[in-house]
Amino acid sequence: MKKLLVVLLALIIVAPVVAMAQDKAVSPKEFVVFLDRSAKENHYIPSGWMGDYGDIKMNDQAADNPHSGSTSIQFVYSAKKSQTQGWAGVYWQNPANNWGNKKGGFDLTGMTKLTFWARGAKGGEVIQKIMIGGIKGTYPDSAAVEMGPIELTDSWKQYAVNLVGKDLSYMNGAFGWTTTADLNPEGATFYIDDIKFESDPTLKPEGKKQQAMPFYIYADRSSLANHLFLLAGWVIMET
Repeated sequence: MKKLLVVLLALIIVAPVVAMAQDKAVSPKEFVVFLDRSAKENHYIPSGWMGDYGDIKMNDQAADNPHSGSTSIQFVYSAKKSQTQGWAGVYWQNPANNWGNKKGGFDLTGMTKLTFWARGAKGGEVIQKIMIGGIKGTYPDSAAVEMGPIELTDSWKQYAVNLVGKDLSYMNGAFGWTTTADLNPEGATFYIDDIKFESDPTLKPEGKKQQAMPFYIYADRSSLANHLFLLAGWVIMET
């Protein structure tokens, strides 16, 4: 009888510990988008080329000073406007080339931010915006978040996108970037590494940012201060 009581007591103590271990197993602290070309942790592929896709060259085995591991991804943007769009970009998708026309993606509920590392070849290269989600179609992403523009330096720097409060239950387009010929008239070469979603329980929702003054509608063709107003609405005055 005493032995039975001891066994029951042991089960009562051990069961919660096992349950906690199982909870941790299904609630990862991070979810990798892309580390290295052949990393088994990768969950997405940089397959969604957009805009002037002919202006982009990608080397996903760039061994020149990666942030971690043995390689990073190098992008060379020529700004030649090969498809006459004036902009170009790449989405990381699951499965490859999925623009919402088939099921894929992952349920990333519980992740609170996306982080990545980037640097320019010279410094001064500009990424117009970073995108998380936003792919439409029959099976659309459940969230769409953007950040930018970003002016890169020639040293590795980590960037983070706050995702607190966003519906991440279906994410096919995990990460993407765009840039323009206006922002990089001579083209741009830059590197991206270690893209991942992370769970940070201390992170709070991002508040509304106070717009810095002065607020430029148009400062200069390649200025980061421009706010995407187009020159339109010409009026002819008769005298």
